[in-house]
Amino acid sequence: MNHLPLIIKREYLTKVKNKSFIIMTILSPIIMVALIAVVAYLTQLNKNTEKTIAILDESGMIASVFEDTETTKYLILDQLSLESAKKLTETQENYGLLYIGNFEEISDAHKNIKFYSEESPSINVISDLESKLEKQLTDLKLESQGVDIEKIRTSKVTVAIGQESYLGKKTSKIDSLVKLIFGGAAGYLLFMFIIIYGNMIMRSVIEEKTSRIIEIIISSVKPIQLMLGKIIGTSLAGITQFVIWVILGGILVTIISAIFGVDLLQASPSGQLLNEASNGSTNPDIVQSAMRAFYNLPLTNLVIAFLLFFIAGYLLYSSLYAAIGAAVDNETDTQQFLMPILMPLILAVYIGFFTVIENPHGTISTIFSFIPFTSPVVMLMRIPFGVPIWQQIVSLVLLIGTFMFTVWFAAKIYRVGILMYGKKPTYREILKWIKY
Repeated sequence: MNHLPLIIKREYLTKVKNKSFIIMTILSPIIMVALIAVVAYLTQLNKNTEKTIAILDESGMIASVFEDTETTKYLILDQLSLESAKKLTETQENYGLLYIGNFEEISDAHKNIKFYSEESPSINVISDLESKLEKQLTDLKLESQGVDIEKIRTSKVTVAIGQESYLGKKTSKIDSLVKLIFGGAAGYLLFMFIIIYGNMIMRSVIEEKTSRIIEIIISSVKPIQLMLGKIIGTSLAGITQFVIWVILGGILVTIISAIFGVDLLQASPSGQLLNEASNGSTNPDIVQSAMRAFYNLPLTNLVIAFLLFFIAGYLLYSSLYAAIGAAVDNETDTQQFLMPILMPLILAVYIGFFTVIENPHGTISTIFSFIPFTSPVVMLMRIPFGVPIWQQIVSLVLLIGTFMFTVWFAAKIYRVGILMYGKKPTYREILKWIKY
């Protein structure tokens, strides 16, 4: 008799009715959104903090370039010595003092420029000051050589390269950024899902094994059915929890943004990347470019591939987690077996973020998108950049084939290990179990 549906139902209901599961399902998005809100608020508060920087320009040629902004005010000091300016700045508790000494040659001006402050200044503040100084000194040097600065400024030409495929599909710099965000999010989501719910499966197996309940269950259920039931039931519970997180998190983000006026999306890495891209873009309608980039994504391909690779990749790794749970008596003993499982996952994430993003169709990216233990993450990161369907099919077939072999392999370990107590197994003993 096939008991698999009953085992799946039991595992699912056991998980979703667990008090800790219910509490974490509700609290996790609240805590996460609260942390993001605090970070966003502090970031916004830090940006809005007004700084006053005193300027002592003994050369008389540079101070005029410093104009007040919303967050930075410049106090020009005249007829003061350096020591008097430092005491005045310290007394008024200004952010710092920029001292520009006299110089004969413009090329040597940097030797006589210093910034005084009570504490170490922000890198952004120093970079902004250096940028203003470099621009002004460059203009002064050009003028001293008889160059008309205004002609140079009016002669500047900005170039925004239009991007278009051979089939006539228009793209832009934002397209690559959107693809990067979607690919990175899909790969990282699978990585975290495997870590979180794979461990949940492993703990569930260990718990039933140590409580000796497994001895009763195994008398009427085949080990492979029990293992698959645990994997599928826990996976369904995980999906339920994840859907609740997405819905509840979306509601909380909307409420906090509306009530407190804090832009939580800008605090996220993707929001900051989009913001930087839009600031550097010459396209007057950034929103339109972003929307076009979104519609240029292979959305149907993305959704289908995401579901297939996500499910197959998760099942592949969760079967290994279940085998580890059956082989040991407690979580402490799992450490020696977890590392070989985690290494391909960690490698896949590194390959994705440091290789796929740089060259999604390169040799390294392509090879690792076919290797079953890295393909779920790497291929999901490659697909937004356009991957031939045949490559996706080959990668998926290899992944499913490896999953089927892994289930057989893990079931062998599960069948023997689930009834073994009191001894920490070695790799050699596990290999013997496979031969039984």
